[in-house]
Amino acid sequence: MRHKTIHWKTVLISTVVAVSLTACSSGASTGTNTGAKGTDASASKYPEKPIVMVAPSGAGGGWDKTARSITKVLGETKLVDQTMTVENKPGGGGIVFLAEYVTKDKNNPYKLFVSSPPILINNLKKEGTSPYGYKDTTPLAQLTKDYGAIAVPADSKFNDMKSLVEAIKADPTKVTMAGGSAPGSMDHLISILPAFKSGIDPKSVKYVSYDGGGEAIAALLGNNADAIGTDVSSLGSYLKAGKIKILAVTSTERLGGDYKDIPTLKELGIDADFTIWRGVLGPKEMTADQVAYWDAKLKALSENDVWKAELKANDWESEYKNSADFKAFLDSQEKDVQELLTALGMQK
Repeated sequence: MRHKTIHWKTVLISTVVAVSLTACSSGASTGTNTGAKGTDASASKYPEKPIVMVAPSGAGGGWDKTARSITKVLGETKLVDQTMTVENKPGGGGIVFLAEYVTKDKNNPYKLFVSSPPILINNLKKEGTSPYGYKDTTPLAQLTKDYGAIAVPADSKFNDMKSLVEAIKADPTKVTMAGGSAPGSMDHLISILPAFKSGIDPKSVKYVSYDGGGEAIAALLGNNADAIGTDVSSLGSYLKAGKIKILAVTSTERLGGDYKDIPTLKELGIDADFTIWRGVLGPKEMTADQVAYWDAKLKALSENDVWKAELKANDWESEYKNSADFKAFLDSQEKDVQELLTALGMQK
């Protein structure tokens, strides 16, 4: 499964940013950790030794690619002078790594990691969950965004989202939604979102999970599923080849390029959007000057042409949020994930 970014209700951001700026009398960002020691960023010698960027997964997945792209560009552009290496820590969709990180590395600013919405979902659902979440870390920056999409085979009888939702409402047992991750995970939430926001009990939606997005798409094309919920960037080649129709995307506005003719859920009267983010997080006990350092470096990364080329090569879309904005976004997103899981009866 590609590890993927729910983007609803960001109304808290301005308030949190204002509070953060007010509290930052030294001029250095306090980031997200109110317990951080306020030190003068100009006097800090951080970082003084090599930095590890952890991908809480095996090689080749979305987290791994993100971690390697970040460290590659920071090094090539000399934005960070210290050596940066990537370490893979697979297990439980990030659960195994996070447990070790929170307990053993909470005050180690030389070990950062990349993550995405599973850090919220794993902490909120009642089965196979983690006792830890983003609040046990220091969110440093969001760097990329993707969106969910609902797709059907090219020859499907469903030509729009309305007809698919009506079919589910008429008889949920006759419509199979597929995804590349387990119940309660990212693909499942994307799959049930249109039905849930259309007044359908999401527990009634028939969802079949596969071991990764590739297998889920194969099931769709093999007529073993009626529709799939997944990240839109993984569907581009199938759309270009004429193998699928994408009925809707979960962005707040229409996407460009090959997706310019695909409506958003909001356009269709379904009040929902869903951002699949990827970002960088650090240990909970980071100091204010350490957070300020990464605010500056990761902002510079997001504006660098080498990074923009990396985004294009990986079919990623840029979405930079600094530490304060990223924390506010996660606070909002947590409430929305909780709402979905509660509707599914899968919350803690």
